[in-house]
Amino acid sequence: MDLKERILAYMKEKAYKPLLAEDLAEGMHLTQEELVEFDAALEELEKEGAVIKNRSDLYGIPSRMHLVVGRLSMTAKGFGFIIPDVRASEDETDVFVPGADLNTAMHGDRVVARVAPAVEEGRSREGEIIRILERANEKIVGTFENSKTFGFVTPDNTKLSQDIFVPKKAFHGAKTGSKVVVEITKWPDRRRNAEGKVIEVLGKVGDPGVDVLSVMRQYDLSETFPEDVQAAASAMEQEPAPEEYRGRRDRRDFPIVTVDGEDSKDLDDGVFARRNEDGSFFLGVYIADVSWYVRENQPLDREAYERGTSVYLVDRVIPMLPKELSNGICSLNAGVDRLAMACEMQISVDGEVLSYEIVPTVIHVYRRLTYNIVNKVLVDHEEPFYSDNQDIRGMLETLADLRNALKAKRHRRGSIDFDLPEVKVKLDEQGHPVALIKREGSLAESIIEECMLIANETVARHMDTKNLPFMYRVHEQPSTEKIERLNNLLSTFGLFVKQNENGEIVPMDVQQVLEKVEGKPEERIISTVALRSMQQARYSDLSLGHFGLAARYYTHFTSPIRRYPDLIVHRLLRETFATGTIPRERQEKLRSILPGIAEHASERERIAIEAERETTDMKKIEYMAQFVGEEFSGIISGVTAFGIFVELDNGVEGLVHVSTMVNDYYEYVEEQYAMIGERTRKAYRLGDEVEVLLVRANVEERNLDFVLKDNGAYDPQAMQNAVRGGRSKGGKSGGNGRDKKDDRKGGTRPPRRKEDDIIAESLTPAEDASKQKRRPKNGGRRKNRGASGEKLPQPEHKPAKGRREKGREKREHERLERSDRPERKPNRRERREEARGEESRDYHRVRVTGLNSAVWPDPPGYHERKMREEAKAEKQKSASASSKHRPRPHRKTEGGTAPNK
Repeated sequence: MDLKERILAYMKEKAYKPLLAEDLAEGMHLTQEELVEFDAALEELEKEGAVIKNRSDLYGIPSRMHLVVGRLSMTAKGFGFIIPDVRASEDETDVFVPGADLNTAMHGDRVVARVAPAVEEGRSREGEIIRILERANEKIVGTFENSKTFGFVTPDNTKLSQDIFVPKKAFHGAKTGSKVVVEITKWPDRRRNAEGKVIEVLGKVGDPGVDVLSVMRQYDLSETFPEDVQAAASAMEQEPAPEEYRGRRDRRDFPIVTVDGEDSKDLDDGVFARRNEDGSFFLGVYIADVSWYVRENQPLDREAYERGTSVYLVDRVIPMLPKELSNGICSLNAGVDRLAMACEMQISVDGEVLSYEIVPTVIHVYRRLTYNIVNKVLVDHEEPFYSDNQDIRGMLETLADLRNALKAKRHRRGSIDFDLPEVKVKLDEQGHPVALIKREGSLAESIIEECMLIANETVARHMDTKNLPFMYRVHEQPSTEKIERLNNLLSTFGLFVKQNENGEIVPMDVQQVLEKVEGKPEERIISTVALRSMQQARYSDLSLGHFGLAARYYTHFTSPIRRYPDLIVHRLLRETFATGTIPRERQEKLRSILPGIAEHASERERIAIEAERETTDMKKIEYMAQFVGEEFSGIISGVTAFGIFVELDNGVEGLVHVSTMVNDYYEYVEEQYAMIGERTRKAYRLGDEVEVLLVRANVEERNLDFVLKDNGAYDPQAMQNAVRGGRSKGGKSGGNGRDKKDDRKGGTRPPRRKEDDIIAESLTPAEDASKQKRRPKNGGRRKNRGASGEKLPQPEHKPAKGRREKGREKREHERLERSDRPERKPNRRERREEARGEESRDYHRVRVTGLNSAVWPDPPGYHERKMREEAKAEKQKSASASSKHRPRPHRKTEGGTAPNK
């Protein structure tokens, strides 16, 4: 136990009150050598948040001081939640932090908060941030706007709600509308925003590739490698040397095949199978031996650790290892010798592993196959694929039989299968989406999946039974709260998932519930809620099993080219090959470092998933923008207090805001996962089918807005116009949410940018005809009358203008001529302010998201009131123009000077 651990142990177990540093050191009876290190150790613990120093210089444990240490997760609405580093119990919730109590903390910061108990049972605790331990956002990606003396960057990440101030000397070539990376130079305080400098200009918003590049910078993902890493990769051999074959089992005579996607280049797994005489199976799973080339603590290893995983964005792959390894010497390319780690198993006809060996091998891949080719051979029997693979067709059929046995075994033990289709975005050469392709699971993918699953289980069991330090992939029990919510839903259908005395459930019960509702109307809602009840899988140094797979042992062994935990698994296996175990000193070191590696790898995996999802969603919305105004069928995929989310058949999801549901007041009933009308009792439940119209596609904000076809605030004729407006590439475009009167103030409407909102056409033919009818006659003179025909006050007759008035009029005329030029494009801040201005004028009970005046009619008396206001303003303007000239006030005279006589 090192000194830091001893300090923590003493403070938790023996110190009954906060202590001064001197009293703490005295109470621990430290040696002279330990006293030298004591101050540094205590300071390090304070920086980590493990101990807290209060205003009286006393040190204590956070939990005993009603404090919580954790990571702040913000929402786009300005409040956040602290995810605690340590929870005293499973029932301990995250900590809600109102916007007023953030104390300049930003999304991702590690903070200390003072916590108050939850006001109501089931609600989150509430806290106030009192200290920021670690800042998370040193670099921020956003859109740059400038003025004469300063600029600001609006972050792309909506969880960062404040703009970043940029002094003029730190523009570094950025211009309005540029997508930039800004580095924080001063953190925010209570009276000012954060300050930064532009360190990279990615390009202009809307330019090809800038959108994906922005996401890469936001998540700190780089396609290039540091110089020392790239040098090590470039010096790597391109073919294994014969002397490297010594000590390896030679499997070059096996017709091993790889089966991957059409465009895969990092091929890290191959398989071979044969049927034994007694009907059982031999299965060999051969994985690229990356640990042979990437040695511990070398540049390649350090960089792989930092990256954690390869990231598969919508248009590119950001590899964990340089391409010299990932696509070269480590990739199991066909027709060349490769070094591999093998898990060779004898498997019964029932899918049980009878015996196994985990050994280093040398292999020679016989053929590179794709999922598409295997399906054409085994399912479609399509030529020429069927004939071209006649020599390995028997092995492929054996693999299919083995897949059936392995899948049946998993089903018997209660493994839960959620069949979730994957949507792939097809892009053109400029990176624009041209199609959304929905991929369902196929036989070929299932074959490889079952082979990888059984290899992962076998390797995990091998190391767990040896009781050696190892890296596991774990999927834990659902929380008690989520189980209760699932059972509340199931009870309405006469179903139930049994809990034991500890509140735990078994996967078999969930599987049986899903089978009972298969094909029934309630299948969608139950399967969706069951899936969302599951915990998120993660990496751990403890063998906790995998709930979803109903597996007692599980790890990730099969993808070391693209996952760092798999590389660690290979490295630990290699350490056992010589003696069957690992030296005791090495075991102690591994047990101390593996928890940190597992936590880091889990965090990097989550970042990769978020980046992949963000780029995919961005392109999905860009693709859907051409269909604004069209009708779609969809499934309700989520229900919240502010509306329902609808997923279309192509995998795209959008929001139907409650404010657009006009036939009733709707109430969110959480336990039923439904929005229910107060009067009509019309219910919109999770899993229901609905017909919707797409009314808005916002690429910048990554969202779509729908309205319900049978219960939506829309005009069918306006929707027909919206199809043209949404797809138009020139001429008149769809409305942008502003009132028509705003466009008459001078100048032309600015051209729409690609990232701007695309919403329904704002002027119906009926309104257009009405507008033509109201056009002023008599040489442009207009009688001031209200919409009901009543007479409004006329402006007074203007007196003859003097020389100064004529000069002022000339300058005003020149200004108006300049204003006829196209306006500059409004930036995102201006659009937000404009939206807020419209919101303040809204007379409805709730604000309509993404819809304009063509959809919602103007309130009663609106036009009459506006006409009166305009007439009054005109009268005041005339009176002002006719008055005698008054010189501009001077500072020394404050109240102005007397008028010239």
